[in-house]
Amino acid sequence: MRLYTLLNKKNESILAVEADGLLIDINAAFVLCSENHTKIANDMLGFIADGDANKIKAQQAIDYALASPAKELTYSFADVTVQAPIPRPGKIFCSGLNYKSHVTENPNAKFLQDPRFFSKAPSIVIGPGEPIRHPGEKFLVDWEVELAVVFGKKCYRVAKEHAMKYVFGYTILHDVSARYIQFKDNNEVMGKNFDTFCPIGPCIVTADEIPEPENLRLYTRINNRMVQNGTNRDWCFSLPHLIEWLSMAITLKPGDILSTGTPAGIGLFQNPPAYLKPGDIAELEIDKIGKLTNPVIADFYIGRPL
Repeated sequence: MRLYTLLNKKNESILAVEADGLLIDINAAFVLCSENHTKIANDMLGFIADGDANKIKAQQAIDYALASPAKELTYSFADVTVQAPIPRPGKIFCSGLNYKSHVTENPNAKFLQDPRFFSKAPSIVIGPGEPIRHPGEKFLVDWEVELAVVFGKKCYRVAKEHAMKYVFGYTILHDVSARYIQFKDNNEVMGKNFDTFCPIGPCIVTADEIPEPENLRLYTRINNRMVQNGTNRDWCFSLPHLIEWLSMAITLKPGDILSTGTPAGIGLFQNPPAYLKPGDIAELEIDKIGKLTNPVIADFYIGRPL
């Protein structure tokens, strides 16, 4: 399933599934076709929390909507605003230096013995089409396309052999970074966590539709210029390994996100270095998931650019 969080023209939030080129309001359809006339879930987090049962209900809603003449059950993309699939995830962890090509392009990096992670704040998440706010040229704002894993079950101290059972689905995460802050005093937490520095979307594709996430290809285009083009076969640590290592220390819950790193091609290591600037359009794409596109606009501090 391809699951979306949408905003309709009445400013109502809708949980939808894409099917036959339509966006189906699965709550509205399920109310009509179920015996109890109840919604499936209030939001994406609620849907994920009881994912197996809710996917069955969603399929019932899809079948009903596709067979029904009721137009209010379906939307076109032109009718809605696509939001981040989980507008406020629980926890977000990103894997650093997890692509061989990215380690190799960095003259100061070395291959790690174990995975490393940093966190991004749920409050900085934005959806497709929302602007990335640029704090100023000196901050060296950079791009990173990443495959993000959405957990569907409580996950703690899970062995690699069982790790994939806990994956609900996949989406795209743009790990935007202010390199000046990141490397100034080793301040990675602040450099990765400016407001709007975590676009996510456009949808969550359930794990059954992507049985081999290690074979996906990732792209970044800035103003239609290809800057990143790599595959997950380049991972230093497999997804099961990442999940085992992270869950060793931290309990992961339904709706939490693990992002798996970025391939070579970030702006810092372009020749010459290149960074995002106001007016740019960042388009990220991952096979089988889609495209995540965000404009870049100037942010201001007390009425003036920094």
